[in-house]
Amino acid sequence: MKTANTLAPVQADRQMRAIVQTEYGSADVLRLEEIDQPIVQDNQVLVRVYAASINAGDWHLMRGTPFPIRLMFGGLLKPKIKILGCDMAGRVEAIGKDVTQFQPGDEVFGDLSESGFGAFAEYVCITEAALAMKPVTATFEEAATLPGAGLAALQGLRDVGQIQPGQKVLINGASGGVGSFAVQIAKAFGAEVTAVCSTKKMDMVRAIGADHIIDYTQVDVTKNGQHYDLILDAAAYRSVFDYLPALTPEGTYVLIGGSTSQFFQVMFVGPWISRTTRQKVKSLAAKPNQADLITLRDLMVAGKIVPWIDRRYNLSEVPAAIRHLEQRQVVGKVAISI
Repeated sequence: MKTANTLAPVQADRQMRAIVQTEYGSADVLRLEEIDQPIVQDNQVLVRVYAASINAGDWHLMRGTPFPIRLMFGGLLKPKIKILGCDMAGRVEAIGKDVTQFQPGDEVFGDLSESGFGAFAEYVCITEAALAMKPVTATFEEAATLPGAGLAALQGLRDVGQIQPGQKVLINGASGGVGSFAVQIAKAFGAEVTAVCSTKKMDMVRAIGADHIIDYTQVDVTKNGQHYDLILDAAAYRSVFDYLPALTPEGTYVLIGGSTSQFFQVMFVGPWISRTTRQKVKSLAAKPNQADLITLRDLMVAGKIVPWIDRRYNLSEVPAAIRHLEQRQVVGKVAISI
């Protein structure tokens, strides 16, 4: 992945507000500052950001944990990514001479995780491949909740899990950002969806269309005698071996989010399980791309997926928004109005 280009050429007489960090730590390291607005390069699009959303990756990058995050994105002692945020929606302000897909005035949304991040700012310069036209049925805030979580849900189900119509699919962590989109996308693919969440979040999961709901505070989904063709784990905080009895003999388990220890467990033992049994154990490495943004847009326009926004914050309130996310009580997504 590319790291943030915070040293891009700028126009000194034009300023913008942005949430900036110069050290790793809690949300206290984030500061609202006036900084120079970047100048669009030949292969870039300058977007006026109207909305963004928060992802778990934002607070991992903010804190620099787990440590491999620092190796992946640079900055062993201090972050090279000065402006966080990968999900955004806004309006095209200017384009470079090599840009062919967009024009000033176009309403767009995108995933900046391979374009330097920077969504927590009033303007951002990015390549056109990171963008797609905004769903016409969505507000800027709704569109901004879609890229990161939506891409993870789509690719986890379709590409890694190879979901098929009629399959029984279990979504663990169904009330979170990825999970809430996964429930809806799995339904759009024709699956029978069982959602796992806590008691107080059951109404939300029911509202987004789950066929069955399991309250994990009351029922252990790995021991209730049910079997699933595909388990998508967006809240992996227990051993993958616990889930194997809940898979059909040829079922697939896909880890998307959760603890670092569970990620490494799946990374190391998953290939062994997949070789020695008919069951498959995999993890997702999301790949942002324009084609999948368009797929998500079309699903939203068709009414197949609807973002569930837990809370809305202003740009200056990004630190509070990240603190809220870190409490792991968010239902759906947290949106930022810029």
